[in-house]
Amino acid sequence: MTARIAYRRIYQEPSPQDGRRVLVDRVWPRGVTKADAHLDEWLRDVAPSTGLRTWYGHAPERFAEFRRRYLVELRDAQHREAADHLRELAAQDALTLLTATRDVDHSQAAVLAEWLAEADAAR
Repeated sequence: MTARIAYRRIYQEPSPQDGRRVLVDRVWPRGVTKADAHLDEWLRDVAPSTGLRTWYGHAPERFAEFRRRYLVELRDAQHREAADHLRELAAQDALTLLTATRDVDHSQAAVLAEWLAEADAAR
């Protein structure tokens, strides 16, 4: 797996260092056209479930519990195929996980980046 896994807001300008750009939100970001997104893929099935996303509400004080619940979700049947595909992408090239969330350090993109790095370290 590549050591270069980054995450950032989709509203930021693309960078040559991004590598593959993958949107990891379940809902398309407001105000962004598909052409302006410069995406390689939109993996909505790797995003947190609607129920988990609604419960979390991007409240930083809930982030630790959100992270724990989301990591459990990544192992379920609904998320597994997309999660495995994301691992494959990370193994091939630099990877940038994109989200519309304002606080990217408390987002599913941050959890996924950490999860991918830990999976790489375990190999």
